[in-house]
Amino acid sequence: MPLGLYISVPFCRTKCSYCNFASDVFSKSAYENYVARLLEDVASSRQLASELGCALEKAADSIYLGGGTPSILEAAQLQRIFAAVRTQFAVTPDAEITVECAPGTLTPALIETLRQCGVNRVSLGVQSFVDQEAQSVGRLHKRTTVFEEIERLHKAGLANISIDLIAGLPHQTPESWAFSVSETIATGVPHVSVYMLEVDDDSRLGRELIAGGSRYHAHFVPDEDATADFYEQACEMLASAGIAQYEISNFARRVPRPSSAWAGLLPDNESRHNLKYWTRQPYLGFGVDAHSFLAVDDHQAIRFAAPDLLDAYMNRAPHTVTPVSAQAAVEESFFLGLRLNRGIDLDRLLKLFTSCHPERSEGPAVWESAIQQCLQEGLLERQGATLRLTGRGRLLSNEVFARFLTEKEEKVGTGHVNPR
Repeated sequence: MPLGLYISVPFCRTKCSYCNFASDVFSKSAYENYVARLLEDVASSRQLASELGCALEKAADSIYLGGGTPSILEAAQLQRIFAAVRTQFAVTPDAEITVECAPGTLTPALIETLRQCGVNRVSLGVQSFVDQEAQSVGRLHKRTTVFEEIERLHKAGLANISIDLIAGLPHQTPESWAFSVSETIATGVPHVSVYMLEVDDDSRLGRELIAGGSRYHAHFVPDEDATADFYEQACEMLASAGIAQYEISNFARRVPRPSSAWAGLLPDNESRHNLKYWTRQPYLGFGVDAHSFLAVDDHQAIRFAAPDLLDAYMNRAPHTVTPVSAQAAVEESFFLGLRLNRGIDLDRLLKLFTSCHPERSEGPAVWESAIQQCLQEGLLERQGATLRLTGRGRLLSNEVFARFLTEKEEKVGTGHVNPR
């Protein structure tokens, strides 16, 4: 099965107050050293996989540059990254190649560089089409910038665009949120991601909210109920516009096929790369806080992650390795598969579990109990062997997923994993 490749670029022009990712503002002098370090990682990826006892496919059918803001790198740096990837991996002709871009960075020169690198999909971190909301969290663009750059991308033949929105930003109201969703629909983009503001101590805004303070416009953040209402409002508006939800946070515009052989509508615009995460397909990550998932054999897999601090990554700190047992694999299939609107096939999962553990029955018993509880509480719905989250279940998805965890995964930090 072809790999998905993720490349982390942890640099931003400014650090948004809501951001809890491993990214920050650094001088441009740091970019070159980081790119050089990335290229080392790409070149030694097969050695790393071998040391972990993993199979590593040569073919890759998705590449995703995320961050951070990859679009702030120099053209030559982007070109070197893609050249290094194509040297080590056979990128399929139909590969989905995505770069995350911040509105305001998409100059004609950058767009031309993306085209030269084979990029065919752009993810725009818009977050809000209301200038006051965007500026309150540190975004540098205006609404008009987004429309100008989308038009620029279209003219360059890069029409496969995704827009990110965040429900629950400071100053957001039902009216302003409806405006942002309406403007997103009006752009005609084929893919939309809608996230609810995360409140935790990994972001400045989150810490301020937890402390009950007013910095970063924290006192203008809608409450949890309002944010949940905004999310449901977006789901309804996007569905009405033909942009169907296929995962908790992701929506794709359905495209009719001209041939009668393709009756109905097909979700062609779903993110191929992200689907690898949710369906437990193999992927390999490079850079700060980049995560990987590779098979060891038919019943065993390994997850491993690079350091989440730039200094540690640059100093070649070892990966953190997490063996995934057969039972953990089934549990992952539950909580990752349930993220998708199509749900999971319980018969298939039961066969997977019994083939790995013919002597054990406690797993299915625990899951059946959890399923019944969630059905009674309106968090799940069941049709035959198919189990799906309800609309309410998507709002409380973390609570649902936790009920299917029966085994603690063992995390092992091993120095020998770092071959350099």
